[in-house]
Amino acid sequence: MSTRAAATASRLPILIVICGCIIAAMGFGPRSAMGFFQLPMLEEKGWDRTTFGLAMAIQNIFWGFGQPVFGAIADHFGTWRVLALGGVIYAAGLLLMATADTPAMLHLGGGVLVGLGVAASSFGIVLAAFARNVPAESRSVVFGIGTAAGSAGMFLFAPISQGLIDTVGWSDTLVWLGIAMLVIPVLAIPLTGNAKSGRVSQAEYEQTAGAALREAFAHQSYVLLVTGFFVCGFQVAFITAHFPAYLGDVGIEVRYAVLAIAFIGLFNIVGSLASGVIGQRYSKPAFLSLIYVSRSIAVTAFILLPVTPTSVIVFSIVMGLLWLSTVAPTNALVATFFGTRHLGMLGGIVFLSHQVGSFLGVWLGGYLRDVTGSYDIVWWLGVALGLFAAVVHWPIAEAPVARPQPLPAE
Repeated sequence: MSTRAAATASRLPILIVICGCIIAAMGFGPRSAMGFFQLPMLEEKGWDRTTFGLAMAIQNIFWGFGQPVFGAIADHFGTWRVLALGGVIYAAGLLLMATADTPAMLHLGGGVLVGLGVAASSFGIVLAAFARNVPAESRSVVFGIGTAAGSAGMFLFAPISQGLIDTVGWSDTLVWLGIAMLVIPVLAIPLTGNAKSGRVSQAEYEQTAGAALREAFAHQSYVLLVTGFFVCGFQVAFITAHFPAYLGDVGIEVRYAVLAIAFIGLFNIVGSLASGVIGQRYSKPAFLSLIYVSRSIAVTAFILLPVTPTSVIVFSIVMGLLWLSTVAPTNALVATFFGTRHLGMLGGIVFLSHQVGSFLGVWLGGYLRDVTGSYDIVWWLGVALGLFAAVVHWPIAEAPVARPQPLPAE
C-alpha cells in the first residue's frame, strides 16, 4: 500500500466518526425539541394535549419499528443509503407538521414521517457503522462519543428552536429545521460500508438474518436487555414531550423550560462520554442497574420537593447525566453477545422496545393530564419502572453467546 493510501485508510475511521457524530446531533436535535412546539401549536389550532401527545407517541413507535428495519437494510445495502433516505424523510415530516391543518396531518407528518426519518438517520444506524470500524477494545468509548454527539444536538437545538419560535413562529421554525435535515445525505457520504466492510468483518460469524434473530431471542441476557430498555424509553420520552408543559402548569417561566432541556442536553454529553468509559472498564449490566435506580431516586426527589427554578435546574443536570448514559453500554452488550454482523438489526430490536416505552410515556402523559389534570401518575409510574429495570438488568451475563463452530476466516 502506498504512503498516501495508508494515510487515507488511517484517516477514514476518524472521518466516519466526525461525520457520524454530526449526523447524530442533527438527527436527535429537532425531535428532542418537540416539547417547545406543543403549547404554541395547540393554542393556534385549538387541539388538546392528547392530540399532540398521540402525534409524539406515533413518532416514537414508528422510530422504534423503523430502527431494526433500517438497521437490517444498512447492514445489507450500506449505511450511506439509509442515512440519506432518513434525512429526506425527516425533512418531509417536519414540513408536513409545519403545515398541518388537521390532527391526521399532524400525526402523519410529526408522527409517522418524523419517526421514520429519525429511525433512518439517528445514532442507532451511526453506532452500528462505528462498531464495524473500530476495534472491540475501543467500542464502548466510541459509542459514548456518538451518543454524546446526539446529546449535543439536544443541547444546541433547545435554545435554537425556542429562539426561532419566538422570532418567526412555530410553523416557520419547523420549516427551517426541515431544510436543515437535507444536509444529512451529504454528511453521510463517508459512511459507505455495510456489515461485510470495516476492520472487524474478518472475525465475524456467518449467519442469515433469520438465524441471527432466532439465536438472539433464545439468549436470556438479550431478552432481559430488550425488556429493560423499554423503561428508558418511557422515562426520557415523557420528559422530552411534556416537561415544558408540566413546568408551565406549575407556574415556572418558559425560559426555565428552555434552560432545563438545554441543561439535560449539556450534561447528557458528560454522562454519555462517562458512560462509554465506565462501560469499557466495569460491568455493563451492573452499571445499567445503577443508572435506573438513580433515575428513580432523582424523579422521586423532584416530585416530592417544591418545584422551583432551582429545583428544575438541579433535576435537569442530574437527569442529563443519566439521560442517554444507557445507550453505550446497551449497544456494547449487543455487540458483545453476537458480534457486529447483524448489529444494526439486533440493536434496532432492542431500541424498538425503548420506543414502545416511549409511545406509552408520551401518550399516557398527554391522556392522563387531560383526564386527571395532573402528570403525577405518570411521574410515579416512571419511578416504579426504573426500579423494575434495575432488577431486570442485574442478572445479564456480559459474555459472547456460545456457538457450536469457530468463527470462519475470510
